[in-house]
Amino acid sequence: MKLRLMRHVAAAALMLLAAPALAQTSGGSAYQQPPAPIADILDARPTPTASVSPDQTTLALYQRSNLPTIAELAEPMLRLGGYRINPRNNGPANSRVSWLTGLSFQAVEGGQARVVELPAGARFTGASWSPDGKSIAFLLDQPEGLALWVADSRSATAREVFGPRVNAAAGAFVSWLPDSSGLLIRAVPEGRGAAPDVTTAPTGPAIQESGGRAAAVRTYQDLLSNAGDEALFDHYFTSQLTVVPLSGAARTIGRPGVILSASVSPDGRYLLQTVAKKPYSYVVPAGLFPADVTITDLNGRLVHTVADLPLRDNIPPPFDAVETGPRAAQWRADAPSTLVWAQALDGGDPRNAAELRDRVLMLEAPFTAQPTTLIDLPERYAGVTWGRSDVAVVNSRWFNTRHETRSVVDPSNPGAGRVIVDRNYQDRYNDPGAIATEANAAGRQVIQFTPDGSRVFVEGDGATREGEYPFLATMDLATGQSERIWQSAPGEYEAVVGLLDEDGRRLVTVRESRTEPANLRIRNLDGDVTPLTHFPDPAPQLAGVTQQLITYTRDDGVQLSGTLYLPAGYDKDRDGPLPLVMWAYPAEFTDAAVAGQVVDTANRFVRPGGSSHLFLLTQGYAVLDDPSMPIVGRDGAEPNDTYIEQLSASAKAAVDAVVEMGVAERGRIAVGGHSYGAFMTANLLAHTDLFATGIARSGAYNRTLTPFGFQAEQRTYWQAPETYNEMSPFAYADKINEPILLIHGEADDNQGTFPIQSERFYAALKGNGATVRYVVLPLEAHGYRARESVGHTLWEMTRWLDQTIKNPVAPAAGSQ
Repeated sequence: MKLRLMRHVAAAALMLLAAPALAQTSGGSAYQQPPAPIADILDARPTPTASVSPDQTTLALYQRSNLPTIAELAEPMLRLGGYRINPRNNGPANSRVSWLTGLSFQAVEGGQARVVELPAGARFTGASWSPDGKSIAFLLDQPEGLALWVADSRSATAREVFGPRVNAAAGAFVSWLPDSSGLLIRAVPEGRGAAPDVTTAPTGPAIQESGGRAAAVRTYQDLLSNAGDEALFDHYFTSQLTVVPLSGAARTIGRPGVILSASVSPDGRYLLQTVAKKPYSYVVPAGLFPADVTITDLNGRLVHTVADLPLRDNIPPPFDAVETGPRAAQWRADAPSTLVWAQALDGGDPRNAAELRDRVLMLEAPFTAQPTTLIDLPERYAGVTWGRSDVAVVNSRWFNTRHETRSVVDPSNPGAGRVIVDRNYQDRYNDPGAIATEANAAGRQVIQFTPDGSRVFVEGDGATREGEYPFLATMDLATGQSERIWQSAPGEYEAVVGLLDEDGRRLVTVRESRTEPANLRIRNLDGDVTPLTHFPDPAPQLAGVTQQLITYTRDDGVQLSGTLYLPAGYDKDRDGPLPLVMWAYPAEFTDAAVAGQVVDTANRFVRPGGSSHLFLLTQGYAVLDDPSMPIVGRDGAEPNDTYIEQLSASAKAAVDAVVEMGVAERGRIAVGGHSYGAFMTANLLAHTDLFATGIARSGAYNRTLTPFGFQAEQRTYWQAPETYNEMSPFAYADKINEPILLIHGEADDNQGTFPIQSERFYAALKGNGATVRYVVLPLEAHGYRARESVGHTLWEMTRWLDQTIKNPVAPAAGSQ
């Protein structure tokens, strides 16, 4: 039977690839508004965000834009080399920018916030503190492009320092010089002409070919596809490195190029650059194009070639696979100008037997000596936290086992390390936390040591069965043992934002509770607390909602949990069971005990935003949020080999739990999810009769269309065809006999969740007589951003559930 199924799905995949786009069977309609009070909550002013200056003296408060309009998303957008850009301002497309609209400064020690005057209707992005904490730079959107502005925290004034010629196509990043005297930017080259005209008739076909070299790549989106795309990519991504001083004239560095990244050394003498070069590829994004990684001086003179990278379209599919040659090159944070990078010792392929996997190397200026080995690692390099000349902490990870190691090394005497953390990184209960860092004089983050230098500060989530209770601790680097010096109080969630003194006795924290929204404060561990902000509840309409962690056990003994939300004013004994929505997202684990860890959320302030399913609480629905759906690999087997069996068992346990509590009843329970949760939803409808209906948003349903891996699946289709086929709800469309609502963004940019996934799944369901509604949101990507789209999505969800589980109605004859 498995062989027949494999042939069936493979044939269906070929037909899918060759089929024309499905004709619309029903016309479009106007955007609909969700029922009250959802629309009012969506239109409420967003809570500001805050950041503390590097010198810990000033608070920056940013006003945020609300949901953009569909007209904003309708601005022209180009999809080039894995990026989405706005050709008007040469920056990221509106679908990828969360604009800021206002800025104010407030002293950490207290006082009124001082508002920075900006042009009417201003919106900006890329805000960044200067290393000395006196200024914030940002990119202001103007009709002609993005301009570089700087705000002074002392005077609370802002001014333009470079006109609307910033090139942010490869990212809206603002890079300060280490002495805070100016900034390094990528600018549109002086005198750049109009974009090439790609509307003319083609002069020939677009051709790709392979000479037999294996080049398995995942299903990337927004790739180059023809010569016209290449011409546009060159036009918009070619930039000129430019130093913009806070006073004086800007000056260019070197020649223009397709500069994907550039960073200044901590002493301000050198630039590390990655510049893409031809031939470009139509199968991988720009980050994997051939590239030169070089070091130049600040006059643009080449000092050292780090790597001449080839096209990297042949990295093996497993997650622990990496490219050969130098990778992850960066400056050492605590040294003037030392380059650090990693290089694979196993050919970059985790399937090769090897005792050591990666080597981390260092090379000091003037970059003429041989590199020094900092440490060799038995797992993949995952970054360094720099401290001082004799202390750094190197992180490594191995996805197959979900294992991580943290090793203390002495950069002045390199070559070996001392392991201080050895753990499963999915184990939340035993997470020792992350080493705290602070900005040094050059603005780089370095380890924050205790005054005597023998220990380091550590900040952790403090996950327990009863909830997350963040903590501050000190860790002995000789033993790895920690001693907690403060932890959030019971019933509260308070996390460290920064330390205000070297002893770690005065902290900036952010605190919330079940009934109080998050606000910043100064906490003195020896006594008093001083509030810094007073942000109100953004959605008081939800203040009466109740939440409760429920726990239950799967048939195979795995412990499960979920957060049960009930509408305001609901009384189980008086009102009886409610229609309930179970909204989930599966996760893969290698350890059943870790998969079963339970963390309560009773101390968190929960308010929905965007197209959250929690808005359904305002419409009389109960919601079981994030019920555990662990897929556990056992006895050497891959987790997904028993995906359907484990998924179904988890769902059954969740349904049994809420029915036994009396808050829900069988026949009036819906299942839903977004992305991988949509995939889960379709599978549960296909393989169980637990749910009366389903809502699947932006999902993928035919795994033969993601043949080189998906989610946490590392094997290719040809290595595990049975698993790919059995996990594809497309192959079981004829088994789905419950109504299902499909929603998908027309411009989905996520790997694997091409809109054709929902389009063809709808066709399969419709062809087999299912009750299905398919909604395509114009201009939307994987997540939905426009106010009209978000409102309409919530209207669709509410209407669908009203008709299927609240007040079920039979579909009209011939309805689509």
